[in-house]
Amino acid sequence: MLLAKLAVPALVLLAAGGCARTGEITAGGISAVRSACPRVGVTAGTGDITLFNPPASREASAIDVTATLTNLQSTCLDSTDPINTVVTFDVLARRAQPGPARDVTLPYYLAMVRGGSSVVAKTVGQVTVHFAEGQIRAQARGQATGSVSKAAATLSDDVRKKLTERRKAGDEAAAMDPLSTPEVRDAVLAATFEALVGFQLTQDQLKYNATR
Repeated sequence: MLLAKLAVPALVLLAAGGCARTGEITAGGISAVRSACPRVGVTAGTGDITLFNPPASREASAIDVTATLTNLQSTCLDSTDPINTVVTFDVLARRAQPGPARDVTLPYYLAMVRGGSSVVAKTVGQVTVHFAEGQIRAQARGQATGSVSKAAATLSDDVRKKLTERRKAGDEAAAMDPLSTPEVRDAVLAATFEALVGFQLTQDQLKYNATR
C-alpha cells in the first residue's frame, strides 16, 4: 500500500494547550501548536477506483463504474484516551451507461499510520452508491473511526522542553533547529500519527491507478 509522505514542520512545536497561537511570533521564534490528533488524508494512489466489465479487461470500452473519494472531514478530541478520530467522506461515482436502478458496493479502509510509514491499525468498511433509474451519477457518504493511545501521541517532557526552550538572539543555540537533533526528530515522528483513508484496492487495481 502506498502511503502519503509525512514531513515534520521545521518550526518549534508546542504542546497542545500552550498559550501561544499558531504562527505567532514569540520571544523564542515562530510557534506552532501541536495537537495529538492525527492528520487526515487520502493515501496516495487509492483515492479512485475503476470497475470493469468484464472484470479482467483493462480496455477503456470495458469501464463500467468509476468512483472518487473526496471531501474528507474529521472530528477528534485529543483530551480523551484513547484519542478517537471520526473521518467522513463523500464517494462520487459514475457508471458508463444509464440503465435500471443499481446499487454498487465499494470497499474502503482507514489506516492509522505512525511516523509516516508504520501502519499500526487498519479497519475496512463498505459504502454503497445507488444509481437511480436512467442516471449515470451517484453519491454516498462514508465514515470510519480510528484510535491511537494518548501516551503514544504525546511528546515526553524532555522533548517538549528541548523544542520550546527560549533561545536568545546571538546565542549559538538560537541558530540551531531542535528538529535537527536525531533523538528529537525521531521522538516527534514517533508521536505523529495520520488517519489515512482510501479504497481497498486489489493489486491489479493499484497497478491500474499507477499506470493509467
